Formats: sequence, structure tokens, C-alpha cells
Amino acid sequence: MSKIIVLDPLSQDGLDLLDSSGNIEYEVQTGLSGEALHDVLLQFDGAICRSGVKLTADVLEGNYRLRAIARAGVGTDNIDLEAATRHGIVVMNTPGGNTISTAEHAIALMMALSRNIHPAYQSLLEGRWDRKKYTGAQLAGKTLGIVGLGRIGQAVAQRALAMEMRILGYDPFLPASRAKELGIEPCQSTDEMLPLVDYFTVHTPLTDETRDMISTREIGLIKKGARLINCARGGIFNEEALVEGLKSGQLAGVALDVYPKEPCTASPLFGMPGVLCTPHLGASTEEAQTNVAVEAAELLIDFFTTGAIKQSVNMSPLDPKTLADLRGYLNVAWRLGLLLAQMDHRPPTLCRLGYQGGVAKKDTRLLSAAFAAGLLEHALDTGANIVNAEVILRERGIELQEQRSAELGDFSSLITAEVTTEQQTSIAAGTIFGSNMPRLVRKGDCQVESRLDGILMVFSHRDQPGVIGKLGTVFGRHRLNIAQMSVGRSTDKPGGEAIGVLALDSPPPAEALAEVLALPEMSNAWVVKLPPADKTPSWMGG
Repeated sequence: MSKIIVLDPLSQDGLDLLDSSGNIEYEVQTGLSGEALHDVLLQFDGAICRSGVKLTADVLEGNYRLRAIARAGVGTDNIDLEAATRHGIVVMNTPGGNTISTAEHAIALMMALSRNIHPAYQSLLEGRWDRKKYTGAQLAGKTLGIVGLGRIGQAVAQRALAMEMRILGYDPFLPASRAKELGIEPCQSTDEMLPLVDYFTVHTPLTDETRDMISTREIGLIKKGARLINCARGGIFNEEALVEGLKSGQLAGVALDVYPKEPCTASPLFGMPGVLCTPHLGASTEEAQTNVAVEAAELLIDFFTTGAIKQSVNMSPLDPKTLADLRGYLNVAWRLGLLLAQMDHRPPTLCRLGYQGGVAKKDTRLLSAAFAAGLLEHALDTGANIVNAEVILRERGIELQEQRSAELGDFSSLITAEVTTEQQTSIAAGTIFGSNMPRLVRKGDCQVESRLDGILMVFSHRDQPGVIGKLGTVFGRHRLNIAQMSVGRSTDKPGGEAIGVLALDSPPPAEALAEVLALPEMSNAWVVKLPPADKTPSWMGG
């Protein structure tokens, strides 16, 4: 019989499910930390937690009994995934259980902000009756901008449409056609929607791309009198910029449920007119807590009963033999996804994977999922993996197709990835050199040979003398070292379109990239950041 420890308060429905499983023995021990937590975990096969307990590397050190952790919720910031993977511990989460509750909280904050609910009630507590002072704004007829149109963003849009709002949306992985089906007017960027919105809400993970998404520059672009809501992650809005925006009158209101550091009991925004803040209550409903508790219990029951791994954020469901056979190709497919995601930020409508040669005889479904994981790497809170990536693409209306041919071409095995948006199709192909050296061998119609790791600058240009020399001059002026260079063209004849790939020792500054793009022979240039050659995601056994 497997033993499970419940480390944070959990809904009784989840505990009842563990009770009724017949093959699970469990204990509830909350409030543990440090050495006490480390020692207790040595006695259990599985654990369920929420966000309260911190499962750090020190806590997991030397634990070779614990096999699975279920996070009753979405975020896994409180779990050291690398340490868990190193110890062979599967970490699973429950992303769907709190969708409705979080969406409703965003709507509640938006309505309370618009109608001055909190200050009006406070005035009554203070013995005042100030009806004129708290005149609000109705939502019907107003424009709501939503950045991030996954489960929660779509649920917010559905509810706002019911209140007769106009919805603008931006999500790099939601095709315009799918957005229109949902009643959302698609935008190509956040900047495009800001001058048009009366309300603005975000439902994205906190990444390098989304940190300070709304700061001083963006507040200067936004429609005067707009109101901002964040129930996603602290840090997406720059708090200092929000303060200045409120003081200047550019913003009419700000509602926050999340903060850069939590618990948060002091903020320059607290107490300011037009501000409404709550202590991370988005998922704090009885229904949400029941849903995630039941889902977490089901994950562990299935794992310990049948060995099924569902909704893993760190592990592949593959057996070691299959993983060893596929790892090199999984790595190529994953890196092709990372590459194309950084070269075209428009929402894809179709992803097509072509497999030629020996790789066509492998389990290409898993390779396609690895590509999707790379494509979605920075779009999700906990990152994508081969367990969830394909499902996430299909949820967003993005079709994933495969083509296979066992006939040998220029390479013994070749993976070709095509990402189609409503504007264009981007193509890249890769293979393995040696035993495990992923290489880019095609970009667009041009044959190239480049590494698929580190900092790359990919550029398209007219194939004529002097282009590479001009590039070298620009990079020399900016003290940028070129580690490797590859140039290819689509035909054997000079003068047409060509592709170049530079491997750089450091990212080029914006000024250098601007100088490159200003060269008359240059059509376009992209800076792509890929993991080091020896770095693979934990679900790939990295």
C-alpha cells in the first residue's frame, strides 16, 4: 500500500477520494519546513501540496523513496523541479481546476473598480453618505483588452461578452480565426490594443517577455482613463509605473490580486485612490479548492495504481529504453520549436512536421509533441512538455500534422518543421550530426549548416559580395565575437535570396541589430536564444 503525505490544507473531497481508493494510506501534516520536512518526506511514496510548503533541493536531498508530487493548483514555483527530476520524482499539477474561479475574480475586480465598491462601503463605515462622490462607470459598451487567451483568458472573454463589452485579444498562440470564433477581435501586439481599451487584463505566465509588460512607456500609450487588472502573476505590471500613472491621471484605476513578492503586506499602491487589491484570492473559492484537491488525489491514485503519468511538468511518460532511443531526435524537434517561436511571433494556425529517412520509423507522435513543447516553451506558466503540448495547441485551434517518408534524402534522418500563420509559412529543418549534435540544415528555401544552441543571429539577405564584411564591421564596432558562421542560398546561382546564421558569444545590443537591419542588402534579422548544447529539459531526461 502506497503512503501519501498531504503537506498543505486540502479540501475534504480530495481526502475522501484518497480514503476510498483502497490502495492509499495518507497522513495530513501541514506547516512543515526545513529539516523536519526533509525527515518526514523520507517516510512517504507520494505527496500532495498547494503553494504553502516549499519543496526545495535541500528538502528533497537524499530522498529516493518519494516517487510523485501532485500540486493542487497550477504554479510549481514552490517545488524545485530540477531536484525532483534528479531524484526521479514525478511532479504533476492541476491546471484546469481553478480556471472559472480566477476568471470570475478578474471580472469581480473589474466591476468593483468601476463602481467604487470598496471606497463607497468604507464611507458608510465612517458615517458618510457620499453618493455623488462615488459615481462609477458601466462595463456595457466598453472595450476590454486581454493579453493571454488560454483557459482563463478565454473564460474572462466569455463573461465579458455576456456583459456586452467589446473584446480585443492578443496571444501569440491563438490564431485570428479562432479568436473571431470566440467573439474576440485579434490584435498583433499589446501596443496595438493599448490606445483602444477602457479595461486591460493579463492572463499570462511571468517570463522574461512578460515581465514589466506594462511600464512607463506602455502607460503612455494606453487610453487615458483606462483601468488595469492583474490576477495572473506579480511582476507583469511595474508597480512604480502604476503609481505614476495613477498620480498623473493617465490611469483611472488599478486592481491587483498578485504581487512580485508574496505574502505582500506593503506596497506603494495600497491606499491610493482608484486602487483595489486582494491577497491572491483568484483560486480561493470552495469550488476551485475542491476541484484541484480532487484532481491532485486522482493523479496520485492513478500513478500508484496503474503507473499512469498525467499532467507532468517535469517528466516524460516514456520508459528509459524508449527515451534513450528517441532523445537525440526529441532534442532536435524541441530546438526547432524554440527557434521558430522566436522568429515569428504571430499566432500559428498550422504546424506541419515532416520526417524523412530513419527517423520516420520512430514514434513521430512524440517527436511532434517535443516540437510543440519548444514552440510553447515561453507561453505557459510551468512550461510545456510532451505530455501536454499537443493538447494545448489543439485547445487553441492550432492543427498539428505529420508527414513521413522512409526514403533517404541528403541525410540519413531529417526533421522538417513548418509553422503557418495567416501571413506566411516559416520552415526550418534539423538533423543529428555524430551521436548527439543537433544541427540546423535548412531555413526557408536555403540550405545551411549551423549549430542549434546558444545565441544565434539568423539573417536573410541578397546574395552578393560584401555583405558578410559589412556584418563583421558592425559586430567589430560593437565588440561582438562571432563563434561560427554559416551561409546558404536557395539555388546554385548568386544574386538571389540567401540565409546566414551567426553563432555569437553574447547577445547583440539593439543598436547593433538596428545597424544590421539598415544595411541595404539585408531583408530581415532575428536574434534567437537557445539552451546550451548540453542542456535539455527535465522531461527529456536533462
